[in-house]
Amino acid sequence: MQPLPDHLQKNLDIVFIGFNPSLKSGEVGHNYANRSNRFWKILHLSGLTPRQYAPEEDSTLLELGYGLTNIVERPTKEAADITKEEYSEGRVILKKKLQSNAPKIACYVGKGVYQQFSQKRKIAWGVQEKSVVDGVVDFVAPSSSGLVRMKIDEIVSIYKELNLLKKQET
Repeated sequence: MQPLPDHLQKNLDIVFIGFNPSLKSGEVGHNYANRSNRFWKILHLSGLTPRQYAPEEDSTLLELGYGLTNIVERPTKEAADITKEEYSEGRVILKKKLQSNAPKIACYVGKGVYQQFSQKRKIAWGVQEKSVVDGVVDFVAPSSSGLVRMKIDEIVSIYKELNLLKKQET
């Protein structure tokens, strides 16, 4: 199973950053491909995309000004399978990706992703006071995993805040 390619380019409006690919995503070669993952539905319901995209269309998000990457490349069954070494290496790589591509907003798809990247423990939803990479706004949103116990409406409302922020930043 191969790591997924990043979908990145310079000066994107938003880069969505996940933990790592699921086994299903690793198998099919597309982001957020697990049927229980609500990423594509959340983006549409929040107004970030004009329609609900399919995982196979992940690279076309670049046309909307959005990119996709992960803090760890290796596909796993769950985030708990990621090692400390992988997170440590992933922090360095992700920081370089953000510095070189300079997106306006880095959206961390899950508090745990941002905790691993920022090394901060106490994190609120939304814009963070201090960004890890200068010039990039850090925004923390709930994970889109079907395992998350938040109601979809609550999750979508936080992603709607991201959409408002994007409009202010562009």
